[in-house]
Amino acid sequence: MCVVAKQGDIVSDRKAVLVIAGSDSSGGAGIARDIRVLTECGVDPLCALTAVTAQTNARTGNIHHVPPAAIREQITTALATRTINAIKVGMLGTAATVEAVASSLPETVPPLVIDPVLVASSGGVLLDAEGIQAMRHRLLTRTTLFTPNIPEAAALLNEPAAGDVATMIEQAQRLLQMGPRAVLLKGGHADGAEAVDVLVLSNGDSLILASPRSSLRKRGTGCAFASAAAAALANGATISDACRAAKRYMVDWFGSPT
Repeated sequence: MCVVAKQGDIVSDRKAVLVIAGSDSSGGAGIARDIRVLTECGVDPLCALTAVTAQTNARTGNIHHVPPAAIREQITTALATRTINAIKVGMLGTAATVEAVASSLPETVPPLVIDPVLVASSGGVLLDAEGIQAMRHRLLTRTTLFTPNIPEAAALLNEPAAGDVATMIEQAQRLLQMGPRAVLLKGGHADGAEAVDVLVLSNGDSLILASPRSSLRKRGTGCAFASAAAAALANGATISDACRAAKRYMVDWFGSPT
């Protein structure tokens, strides 16, 4: 369970998470959602903006990609500001942005959570094909927890979307072969009374996380789950416990699904 930070808490005594992500003008997803979740989970967010998007719940408009040099400088200065206890990566957008992020990470990376934001809920493409390839080769081998949803997993594997838990497990295991220490395949896009997420780890362990499915389809749930997990990792949780904490956060604040 995330601990909500109380007014008067000493900010410098809390752990810090660096968020590398794009903005969402609606406030429903992206870095605005990340900052809200991290703050509610009792950690301090530091930010590196990768893109500025104009979005509503129904459509994605103009996307401005931040120049790679500016992304590198944001990350470098954030890392120099204070100890970073975890890093959460969201929208990247282009291969040049992926390269800028990968080249800016410290040699010894703190827990790294990547939410592969490929397509917005409103339909806009948020990571191009070259960017997907760059993410596979430049970031996944350094990733602690990789959190795709069902459509994203299918796109990354070039396979049909999983329609049951057994296929989700198989796809998560194939994604694990790309290099991350753990894959949490989110099941919010599936049908059924429960939203079922599948966690597989490089040591062979696996975990099924299920919650009642909300009747409401909300934006920003993927951002929220990854940020809540990053907050837990920053505070020293294991990967499994971080995913449990993130799932509880989703149920408490969003009613799920992830």
